[in-house]
Amino acid sequence: MPPLDRIRSRLPHGARADALLALVVFVVVGLVAEGQRLGQAREELGSLIASWALITAVCAALLIRRRHPVAVGWFTVLGTGAYYLVSDIDGPLVIVPIVVLYALAAQGRIKAAAGMAAAMVAGLFAATLTDSSDLNGTAVFMLAGWLVAVVALGNGRRSRMAYAEEEARLRATEERLRIARELHDVIGHNISMINVQAGAARHRLKKEPAPQAEAALTAIESASRETLRELRATLDVLRRADEDAPRAPAPGLARADELVSSARLGGLAVRIERTGSVRELPAAVDLAAYRIVQESLTNAARHSGAGEVTVRLAYGTSDLTVTVEDEGRGAQDRTGREGSGITGMRERARALGGELSAGPRPDGGFAVRARLPYGSTQA
Repeated sequence: MPPLDRIRSRLPHGARADALLALVVFVVVGLVAEGQRLGQAREELGSLIASWALITAVCAALLIRRRHPVAVGWFTVLGTGAYYLVSDIDGPLVIVPIVVLYALAAQGRIKAAAGMAAAMVAGLFAATLTDSSDLNGTAVFMLAGWLVAVVALGNGRRSRMAYAEEEARLRATEERLRIARELHDVIGHNISMINVQAGAARHRLKKEPAPQAEAALTAIESASRETLRELRATLDVLRRADEDAPRAPAPGLARADELVSSARLGGLAVRIERTGSVRELPAAVDLAAYRIVQESLTNAARHSGAGEVTVRLAYGTSDLTVTVEDEGRGAQDRTGREGSGITGMRERARALGGELSAGPRPDGGFAVRARLPYGSTQA
């Protein structure tokens, strides 16, 4: 069986759908009307012409209902009422205003739809007061119930569509924030390391022999190559959003030593301390921990002026605690506000149900501490 979305895409839309609806209603009303005439006395020619003219006009109005929804709604209500006055046949032309009422309610035009429904009920009630009518209060009650149900269904569809659109906007916003965090972490760390190492190479070229500066330039080459690799991987994920997931593993703490090596080439003395029972982490927790360590080392290299950094990974029974401490000046800007890197780290921790704090240490330096719950998918 083909997917529902594919079936919907093959159905007529817009003006074609309106033309098909008008044609179907016209054929149904015409066939029912002519079928009823076969069992009755011959209708007067004037009444016959007038009834068919009204059927044609009311059905044809569906062709422009999207451009003039309210005007078409009132026209179909009044035209249908006139049809039942001039015709001796009780054809199902009332289908047309019911369809229009549903469409108006689905568009949020509740007042207009309610006004038209009230006019139809009032017209039917007035018809029951005439001596020649065989209508009664039951018919009025049934019509009122049908119209209320139609308007309620249309309004329900509008509410569902509004909810779906809002949910889609929220998903799009969350995805933009996720992409922004990934690009910031992927590019920011390596570019920062390149900047630090380039400065170190420049100073070494002035003060030391070329072989020492060559090590810094080699580190720049390695960092730039890693930047391009991760950027291409991220862009590949974006391009393949509707395809199978990429087979390359996401960064995790298994690559923490690479971060340490990169930071050391930039002049930082980094050591990693692990406590608790080291375990395989859920992918989301592993990635978040890696990015938090990465961003913390980036901030230490760029802003703090630190020479030593300690990374502590505490594996608990229900969560992982990541602590990164240095003895520098801190990772906040001159105005005291948090940068986008700390904000991104905090968002990563909150997305997993955890928390993150970042600020100056009482005895000097700067510390980042994150608690990342394993969640229900513990490894």
